[in-house]
Amino acid sequence: MKYKIVSDSASNIHAIQHVPFSYAPLHIIVGDRDFSDDDRLDLTQMDEALSSGGKSGTACPGIGDWLEAFGTAEVVFCVTITSGLSGSCDAAMAAKALYEEQDPRLRVHVIDSLSAGPEMALLIEKLQELICSGMNEEDILRGIREYAARTRLLFCLKSLRNLAGNGRVSPSVAKICEILGIRVVGQASARGTLEILHKCHGESGALSRMVKIMEEAGYSEGQVRIMHNRNEKAAGKLADLIREAHPSANVLISPTLGLCSYYAENGGLMLGFDT
Repeated sequence: MKYKIVSDSASNIHAIQHVPFSYAPLHIIVGDRDFSDDDRLDLTQMDEALSSGGKSGTACPGIGDWLEAFGTAEVVFCVTITSGLSGSCDAAMAAKALYEEQDPRLRVHVIDSLSAGPEMALLIEKLQELICSGMNEEDILRGIREYAARTRLLFCLKSLRNLAGNGRVSPSVAKICEILGIRVVGQASARGTLEILHKCHGESGALSRMVKIMEEAGYSEGQVRIMHNRNEKAAGKLADLIREAHPSANVLISPTLGLCSYYAENGGLMLGFDT
């Protein structure tokens, strides 16, 4: 096995085709319960625990989790959730050092996505494409770095409670949005932090705003990945708006898994695209 793609579970991906792949699970901690974001996670149980209103948070994969995910590959391309919000990238870098100490032929390339969810998924898809094209290691690295400069993440959230509770956004902004029933549209910034762009009254206005932001960023007909937390209807509406304006857009919709569900919360949307 020469090449392998590895990510943490913030990518919302548990398996891919054609290229060896593994993921290191993040954890959602609710009270004294630890929900591992893997393929055994029961989202209904996690939601029931969260509805109790107790303290909750998240934890990144440990060094051992990353080493297990690296396996025995000669060359690993490792995509992590943004270092601006999580220690996952630091843990992956520590695991890289230990992994490469075993044998000088082993190499791990840690790619800080500066993002999460669907934008990470786009990076993984591009790595898969580059590897399957037969490129050498250096060209794959160059290609993924160039591609990462052209990808973006937008989000539309009905609730900011979990983000505010974990220090990701201002608690005062979260409270105001909750009281007024405002939907927040934001993005992953160039530094990998969450940036609120607009506060919208009503879902339709928020979805239209997301399409406008895409176009202002230079979107024309590239890849689009939409992830939703129990809001397939809104995800479909957003996809229709994008296809109406850009008929050749490649749009795929999927539900959020553990970590993305926790931060997007009920009704939230995450949108990744390339320009």
